[in-house]
Formats: sequence, structure tokens, C-alpha cells
Amino acid sequence: MSQPGYVATPPYSQSQPGMGGFSTGLGPPTSSPHYGHYGGPNSLYSAPQSGMLKSTVPFGSSAPVGSPPPGIHLYNQTNLQNGPGTPGHQQHRFQGPSPGSSVPPSYPPYSHQSQPPYANTASPSSTAQLANQLGTMQINSYGPGASPSSRMPSGPPASFQGPPLPPTQPQMAIPPGAQIPPTPANNLNGICTPPSLPPLAMQDGIPGSGPPNANLQQLPGQPPGPGYHPQHVNYGPQMAGSQLSYPGAFPGGPGQLAGPQQKKLDPDSIPSPIQVIENDKASRGGQTYATNIRGQVPPLVTTDCVVQDQGLGSYYCQSLSKKTSTFRAETFVTSKENPSCTDEFTQGNASPRYIRCTTYCFPASSDMAKQARIPLAAIVTPFAIVPPNETPLYVVNHGETGPIRCNRCKAYMCPFMQFIEGGRKYQCGFCSCVNDVPPFFFQHLDHVGRRVDHYERPELSLGSYEFVATLDYCRNNKPPNPPAYIFMIDVSYSNIKSGLVKLICDELKTLLDKLPREEQEEASPIRVGFVTYNKVLHFFNVKSNLAQPQMMVVSDVGEVFVPLLDGFLVNFQESRSVISNLLDQIPEMFADTNESETVFAPVILAGMEALKAAECAGKLFIFHSSLPTAEAPGKLKNRDDKKLVNTDKEKTLFQPQVNFYETLARDCVANGCCVNLFLFPNQYVDIASMGLVTMYTGGTLYKYNNFQVHSDSPQFLSDLRKDIEKRTGFDAIMRVRTSTGFRATDFFGGIYMNNTTDVEMAAIDCNKAVTVEFKHDDKLNEDTGALIQCAVLYTTISGQRRLRIHNIGLNCSSQLADVYKSCETDALINFFAKSAFKAILTQPLKTVREILMNQTAHMLACYRKNCASPSAVSQLILPDAMKVLPVYMNCLLKSCVLVGRPEIPTDERAYHRQLIMSMDVANTQLFFYPQLLPIHNMDVKSDAFPTSVRCSEERLSEGGVFFLANGLNMFLWLGVSAPPEVIQGIFNVPSFAHISTEATQLPELDNPYSKKLRSIMKYSQSQKPYSMKLIIVKQREQPEMLFRQFLVEDKSIYGGASYVDFLCCVHREICQLLN
Repeated sequence: MSQPGYVATPPYSQSQPGMGGFSTGLGPPTSSPHYGHYGGPNSLYSAPQSGMLKSTVPFGSSAPVGSPPPGIHLYNQTNLQNGPGTPGHQQHRFQGPSPGSSVPPSYPPYSHQSQPPYANTASPSSTAQLANQLGTMQINSYGPGASPSSRMPSGPPASFQGPPLPPTQPQMAIPPGAQIPPTPANNLNGICTPPSLPPLAMQDGIPGSGPPNANLQQLPGQPPGPGYHPQHVNYGPQMAGSQLSYPGAFPGGPGQLAGPQQKKLDPDSIPSPIQVIENDKASRGGQTYATNIRGQVPPLVTTDCVVQDQGLGSYYCQSLSKKTSTFRAETFVTSKENPSCTDEFTQGNASPRYIRCTTYCFPASSDMAKQARIPLAAIVTPFAIVPPNETPLYVVNHGETGPIRCNRCKAYMCPFMQFIEGGRKYQCGFCSCVNDVPPFFFQHLDHVGRRVDHYERPELSLGSYEFVATLDYCRNNKPPNPPAYIFMIDVSYSNIKSGLVKLICDELKTLLDKLPREEQEEASPIRVGFVTYNKVLHFFNVKSNLAQPQMMVVSDVGEVFVPLLDGFLVNFQESRSVISNLLDQIPEMFADTNESETVFAPVILAGMEALKAAECAGKLFIFHSSLPTAEAPGKLKNRDDKKLVNTDKEKTLFQPQVNFYETLARDCVANGCCVNLFLFPNQYVDIASMGLVTMYTGGTLYKYNNFQVHSDSPQFLSDLRKDIEKRTGFDAIMRVRTSTGFRATDFFGGIYMNNTTDVEMAAIDCNKAVTVEFKHDDKLNEDTGALIQCAVLYTTISGQRRLRIHNIGLNCSSQLADVYKSCETDALINFFAKSAFKAILTQPLKTVREILMNQTAHMLACYRKNCASPSAVSQLILPDAMKVLPVYMNCLLKSCVLVGRPEIPTDERAYHRQLIMSMDVANTQLFFYPQLLPIHNMDVKSDAFPTSVRCSEERLSEGGVFFLANGLNMFLWLGVSAPPEVIQGIFNVPSFAHISTEATQLPELDNPYSKKLRSIMKYSQSQKPYSMKLIIVKQREQPEMLFRQFLVEDKSIYGGASYVDFLCCVHREICQLLN
């Protein structure tokens, strides 16, 4: 049986259930844990007291108070230390002031280039222990000498270092010394706490029902691993063993006390995400990736390649008859002679643009899955954009008969179906049911048992395609009407005075010409309507035969109704002049308003009722700026309570304030009403409540803090244009089917679920992804593999009901090495982020962070035990496919959503949480590890972009210019000694001092530097769903602090560990599990 997903967290006196069914503790603690945690209460910012220091970080002490000594270069710092505290010291998980001390943790001052960020203050004892720890931490790959029994993946070993070293340069392997000393028993404030390692005696979510170390026990048939002895649970009050110490509880560099300079773990010797990305580009970039082999790992999301959806190398030429919309194959080429392809392993699989998996080889049994603890998940982007050089999806029309489906499991016809008995029957690949072939679909089989029309039918050979749905798939068995767009503008005082209302109206006059339409159609079938509001709602009649628009006011916002039907939703082309008049009049109509209070929920309700009355699906475009405090359903109050941060009640900050919004979201989904929300807040607006309907309905949330028309309008207008023009499926339902042995158990995304199987979305566009988790319910067959079919029923913009089908086949293996070899780190991080962000609604953030840390250590320890060749426990060995998992996991743990700090606005955390829940793999990869490009030394004559560098301040230089983008933010960082010719070329000013940081766009200059940089920025913008506002940052000026938050390999100012510190921590956890 699969384990349950997220559950409400019991009191601390009980064991805590984990995310996605993973367990988190070693049994019921004897008392509540009182240790601090990552960004927890013990590390809250306080004004430092002069002359007093206190250790706050496990890997060294905190930064000192006062100004650091001058004369030390800030960048390329070489004296950062990493290591545990003093051996005899009571090592807290995150040390704060000792009991009885009133000294708060120190907070590092902002330092300029001429000063080190943190003074050298390492104590001799901690320095000695640091040297011992680093001396024993040999960083190697599993090496080429893996025993045959370990079933290591073929190819070169994963060397745990950055760029390849020359043959003459020795590999980093510090001679083994003493093992990392175990941490003494924790006695915090007189209360002993059990280790916060994952619960090893847990089965099906029931603590204590399995043997000790159940998740790490030796499985039959697995090769023995070195040094991984059973770890029996001891429930005594004086439990020894190290706590799970997430390092870097505090900002800045590792603390140091005065003493001799110590050796530092070279960042270049640990796995580099940039090196992994560049290696994949070099080996697979620009090539054609064919999807016809089951279980193959696709290129990374950062690698440009051409994807060919093909079954046995078939190629198609599409021909759609406008009368019948039937598919007709005109030409096809086959590669039956390809010796590397066999029927057993070649079938149509969906492009990785549509489906990516955390691993492309599932463990054959649930015991293996529990042992490895690798999440089994697929990230599905059903409407992903297909580049022009790739074939669009074919549309199959079976007429009134409709799509052919299995009688038992209802799976749709696909390449996984096996035809038998001369073609008169077919066996379902998902449930093995034998079905009759409809007479119109019958075709003879060839000498190998394949239908002779195999290559002429997309549903038999391709991974992705569409069916035209019949009336049985429509609401009330009636063909749907084309969707409608309703624009709803907040005309309260602040929006009128800021010029926002006029900006929106002026833009809509030209933007409505760009409403989406089918390729063969000249005009868009989408109808439009207009509403303005403050404390009341104003509907506008813009019927084409009117000389002037007519306004109707709805003042009873407690029971909203639509005052008119005919004339509210109209065709833009037919009513162009009336609509143009209306958009001219709206800013003038409310120019003298003094109304500052607004309603919000009644606005959504009115839009939904209008779509319901018109019997169509559609989108609401709502432009809103303040907390809805007017008396009406959904009224909100300011509940931004910083005192809740790092408490059990912190999760309430991410939950809606009132239940009305959940009910409203459910009704919107049921009526196909998608809500897009453009927010322009100047203060707290409770995004957790206001954004809920947007997320559940598949809409998009945009936020522009302190909006200024002159500087922020390009970003906002670009977002608005993208959103209106993007291709969207309306009134959608998604169902995921699997072959026998496993099933979909949990779903994450901007979705609503009325039951456990149907994923409902009022709309879904090209940027929305749904992450699906799978669990075993039986043993999987290694020969047939694990098959997945994702079917999305939706309405097109022309009002046609269709089914979009995506199929993928994965391998299965009884060898853990095969599972690890097929993992995809980018997909794993997407899953971990969404599962964690869902869990924080019901569990304390500390628990969620610990689960993430535990699972990272367990996955890597299981690999070390079962797959790596025997070696010293002190060696850190990572699977090749997961070697950058620690850096991505650290970035996730440092995200503002999971860091509980009062300085971070609650709305910002809720906003990021909502965006990431709907992101696909490419967007989460860039969000958590931004792209950092050196601009000062780029080749302006080449079309190629400069190679990215690692996100660390060590990579910056005074003489450099760097461009950073993460999909939401975009920076241009300028060193104080940047080359004058580069400054002149980009800004058209003579020197660094003349650059204005107020600009949000670069001047368009006719020189190579300007053209190249603007092309890089344009490309970055075009690849992402959100427009990024450019922020120009000059070295040693205050805005640099904002920029440094995105240097994710460094310590965060909000309490996140550096990559090196986190790796040390992960290594200690692995060693504890192995010992």
C-alpha cells in the first residue's frame, strides 16, 4: 500500500508525519524539541550588544560586532572556514545565546569592498576540529573500480569536483585521519532531545510498525555496502548522537575567532551546477533527441535540442481537413532496420517538454522505493510551447464514435496497446484487459504482429497527440461556446491618481486586436466584457449598435447579480468603436473619485456569474491594488503578525483568512472561470487569501510593489500582452492513468481536486505544470516497465472540445544503481519544492525543513551503501546524476518561503509559494539557481552567449560587469573598476560614477556591447512567463545587498548556509547513517 501524503501535524509530543508519506523521526520524543532551527527563533535579528560575541552557527561562530578591519579584499575571499564547533562544547542544532545569557546573536554589518565581510575570529579549538574534519572528508567519486556486483552505471565515474583537472594535477583526496567525531548528546535548556533523523521504524505511515532502520535495511538481491550497520533506536532520555544540524543558521560568512589562517575547502573541488549544465550542452546540445526508446534520460532543461516524438523513427506530414478535422498521413519514413531499436523498448513517448520524471527507471518493488526514498514523480506541462522547428501535435478525429478506450481502465488508444487475434482485439498496456477493435478501426497485422497502418496513425506510434471529443465529453451534452475575457478594473482613488487606470485603458485599445485565434482563422472568436469597481460594481453595455457605452451600477455587493446579458460580452471587432469610447471615458468618469475602499470577492463572483449566464468558460483579468476592507463577502483585515514567524501558527500566514475564498474558488472551477490577478500593492494585501482563487483556477498572479507608471509600466504591459496572447485550454480536467503495480497518489500545482483522481482547472496555459507523485501498490514488471498516460480534456479558443494525450514509458529495475543512474536533479527539486510548499499549510516550517534535509541524506546514504564501491566512510560519494542535488536543495531551503524571518514580507513569501506551485522544471531550475553571466569579457562578434559562472561573490570582480536573472528578477551588477569602454558601450556615459541606478531599461545604442547585452536580456525575457524588471546595481552601494541574496552558493543574509557548509552538514548526516 502506498503511504499517505501530507497530513496535519500532531503536537510536538508525537512523531511528525513527513511529506509525501516520508517519515521524519525515530519515534515519540520524550519531550518537545527546544533546539533552534534554520532561520529559527534562536537566529532572529537583534541589535548586537557592544563588545560581546556569541556563537550561533554550528560551522564556526557568528560574525563579530563592529566594523571589520580594513585592507582585506571582499571578493575571492580565501579565509572562509567550515567546520563544527569545539569538540567538548554542547553543540546545539543552531546555537543561540546560552541559557541565562541575554546576549543576542550578532548580525553582520554591511561591508564595503575594502573590508572583509567578516573578521577572522576562529577559536583555536574550533580551528583544530575544522582541520580534522576536512582532513577526513575525502571528496571522491565512486571510482572506476566498482565491483561488478554493485551494478554501477556505465561511463566515466562522477568525480566530485568542478571542472576536470589536468592529468598531472592530483585529485583532491586529503589523507584519511580520524573520523568526524560524533556530536555529544544535546542537552538544551536541560531537556534532552532525540536525534532528528528520519524515522527508520515506520511502515505505511504508522510509527514503530517496522523493524529498526526499516528504510535502510539490506534488501534481498542487493549487493552489500560498506560500513552501513543496523542502527538500533534507543529511546533513553540521555540519547547520544549528533543532531541534524542544518548549518549557517545565521547570515554572513562562517564565524571565525582570531587565530592562524586555516585551509579552506576549495569551492572548485565540489560539484558545480554550471559544469554539469555546460557538459550536457557540449554532449547533447544542438542534436536531435528522439523519444522512441523507453526509459532514456533526456537532455537537461538548460540544453537546447530538437525533440522528435517518434515511434520507431517514423515521420509524419500533417494534413487536417477543415471539414472533418481528420488526420491523414501523407508521407512517412520508417527505420525498422535500426538494430538498436526493438519492439520491446521502442514506442511513442511524449517529449520532455511535456513530461519530465524524477527518475526514468522506477524501482521494481515498494521495498526498494522505501529504501532509496527517491520520489517517484512526473512533472507534466500539458500545453508546453513547441519550438517552430518541432512538429506540433496531430489531431485525430474518429467522428461520432469518439476516441477508442479500454473498457476496463478507460485508457485511450496509444502505442502501449498490443493488437492480437489478427487485429480483431487489442490488449490494454495499462490493465491487460482484452478489448474488441471497433469495425471502423480494424486493420490487418504484418508478419511481426504490428498493424500495417501503424505509422499512419499518431495514436499508435506517437507519444503525444489530440483527439476531437464528442458531445459525451461536453457539459450537458452540448457543444461549448467560445470563451470570453472580462476586464475588471479597480477605479479607487489610488489607481486613478497614479495613472494606472489610464495606462490600462490605453493599452487595451491596441491589445484587444491581439486576442488569440486559431491558425486558420482571421479573427478571434473570444468575446470581451468590461467592469469597473470600488465599493460598488459598474457593468458596461458595449453592444455594437450603441452610439455610446451604457453603465449599470450594482451596489448590493452582498448578493451580486449581472444586470445585463445582451451587450455585456461582445465581439471586439464588431463593437470596436463603442469599446474605444468606453476606454477613453473610464479615466475621466472616475477622475474626481475620493473612494479608497474596495471590494474584491464580489468582483470575482460577478465575473463568474456573467460567464455562467453566457454558458461559456473564460478568464477574468482583475487589476487591483489594496486590501479589500469594504463591507462585503470576502472582506479582509490586516493580519500580518510578525510574532507568528517561527511558531506553530506560522502556517496560518499561508492559509486563507476566511473560508469564503475556498468556496468561491470551487465555484469558479465548476463554471470554467479562470482568474488572472494583477496586483499593485503599496502595503500588505494578504496574497494568501486574495491569490487563492487565482491559484485554484489555473490563473496567474502578477505583483508590482509600489507601482510607478514611469518606471514599472514596461514590465506590467509586457506581462499583460503575454497573458492575453498566450494559448490556453479552458474548462480542463486532467486524469493520470498508470500500468499495474503503481498509481498516482498526490498532485501539486495550481489545481483544484474534488476527488482523488480528477485534476480540475478552469484554464491551463503553456506555462502551467502539474507535478504528480506515484507510489507502488504491487511489484512492477521489469519487462513491461512502468507506463503513464496523462489525458487532458479541454475547450479550445474556438469552442471545440478536445482530448490531449501524453504517454511515457519508464524502465523498471531491481537494482538500485539503475534507479540512481536515471535520476534527474532538476525534476527532483521541482518535486521537493512543491511538496514542501504544500506541506507548510499544515506543518511547522521547521518540520518541513528537517524532512528535506533528512531525505537528502537518506537518498545519498542509500546510494553509498548499495551502489558505491567499498571505500572509507570519510569519503563523500555522490551518484553522478545527483551530484548537484545538495546545492539545489540548499537553495530550496534558503528560499524566502522556507526561511522564517520577520524581515521578509509575508506577502512576498505567499507570492513566491504560489508561483512555484505552478512552475515547470525549467522555471524552478532557474529560480533556485539563477543564471550569472560575465558581460565585461563577452565576445561581441560571436552569436554565442557568454558561459555562466557560479552564483557566488567569489566569481565577481571589481573590474567586471555581470548579468543575473532568475525568471522573476533581473540585475546588472557593475564593479567599481569596470572597463570604461564597456560602461560607455552600455550606458553611453564616460565612467562608473556617471551611471544612474534609477533606470529600469538600457538605452538602445548602436554599438556591439549594447546590442549584445540587449539581445541577451531579450532572450532571457522571451524564455520565461514573467517579465523581469531590470535593476542596475553598483558595487559598494546599498542595493547590492538585494543582489547578493541571489548569490545562492554563499551564506544568505536571512540565515541560509553556504553551499560548502551545507555539503559538510550533508556529509556528516551520511556518515552518521553509515556508522
